[in-house]
Amino acid sequence: MTLLLSIPSLVAQELEWSVDASMLVNNREGGDKYTPDQTILFTRLAPEVGISLIDDEHELKGGVVWYQPMIDNLSGYKVLPTLYYRYNRPDGWHVTAGLFPRSLMVERMPRYLWSDSLGYCQPNIRGVMAQLIKPAGYAELAIDWRQMQTERQREAFTSMFNTDWRLKGPLRLEGHMQYSHLAMSSYHVTEQHVNDDLVINPMLALDLSHRTVLDSLRVAAGTVVALERDRGEDKWRHRTGFIVSATARWRWLQVDETLYAGEDLMPFYPKFGSQLNLGDPYYRHEAYSRTDIIFHVVSNRFVDLTGSLVLHASSERTGFWQQMTCRFYIDSHLWKHRHDRDYLHSGRLRNLY
Repeated sequence: MTLLLSIPSLVAQELEWSVDASMLVNNREGGDKYTPDQTILFTRLAPEVGISLIDDEHELKGGVVWYQPMIDNLSGYKVLPTLYYRYNRPDGWHVTAGLFPRSLMVERMPRYLWSDSLGYCQPNIRGVMAQLIKPAGYAELAIDWRQMQTERQREAFTSMFNTDWRLKGPLRLEGHMQYSHLAMSSYHVTEQHVNDDLVINPMLALDLSHRTVLDSLRVAAGTVVALERDRGEDKWRHRTGFIVSATARWRWLQVDETLYAGEDLMPFYPKFGSQLNLGDPYYRHEAYSRTDIIFHVVSNRFVDLTGSLVLHASSERTGFWQQMTCRFYIDSHLWKHRHDRDYLHSGRLRNLY
């Protein structure tokens, strides 16, 4: 950092910093052996510092993510490094490389691709991401190397793609795709083979956010195609389903609904678990509904304090989660506007979970 700040003043440079802190309490009831009953409590602190050059075209940032369960001592904590370079072009292209927060993605992957626990325990992507962000929509592609091959650990990486574009009026085209690869360890038994998981999800959506009395209203529907392969069998297992999602918000109250009907999207989950399938195991059921009733107690540009009631209903069981989250975010840009009450309360901070 000292070397970078010593660059001659002919190059425009600026010191940037941010502090991202969050807390979560999630009491889970009505689960099974894949989603057991448990209470999750933790705090997360992620400070970053860096510099930007040439009107924010080049950014280099570093920091840590400290994950701490709420217990009487410091056991169980994790400290993960953050270090990345980000290139921003005026025409909407962005390229990020290194160890960077998942929150840099425009959109969170759907829960059949990213479970809630993935966001808790793996807050950073380890790889590279390219994004095209325009007023009409966006597209982003990221590769995350999740595990390095060792004598006993299997190599694993995931490729992710999100897109959402305005077609005409409130009609939008969106899509999600994810490919997970689980290779072999250096010294492996003959029963161990390379495994693949590919999920494709095209969607059509109606965004009615500015056409009703509600602050936001969006409905989307599409099909999900999942293909999994154990290369020892040398054949693909095909699974298909239909998914509908809706979200509505009015002031402090928000309701999110997801309905899935189809085949088991994760036939290899009992064997490989989250090493191969990163999504919520509830999508192993042929019919599944998730309803999130969210109360935004405090909501502005730097704080999002929420309470949530999450109802799960599948063809085999029901579940009920009670959740409270709080995210506090401040950076060098918001600090410059710290005395502007109207600005700080005119926007919303995205909830991480």
